[in-house]
Amino acid sequence: MELIIHKQVIKALKRIQPKIAQAIMADLDAIAADPFGPHPKAKALTDRPNYFRYRQGGWRLLYRIDREGQVVVVEILETRGDIY
Repeated sequence: MELIIHKQVIKALKRIQPKIAQAIMADLDAIAADPFGPHPKAKALTDRPNYFRYRQGGWRLLYRIDREGQVVVVEILETRGDIY
């Protein structure tokens, strides 16, 4: 599947530690390659169909899977305290 990352997420990735940003991008590539495979850092959101949250240290990322368009859309990347 194609991976689409919102501008706000790209800006946030530039602000965080490079090691964490690299880990996030590597995991996003794995998610895009197999969106429905086992991803231990990702969980489906119960109140929003096709939405998932991903955890990396103190950071949380919100993404959705568009089955029709065959894309994974990364919408939000914020700290744990700010996203909830």
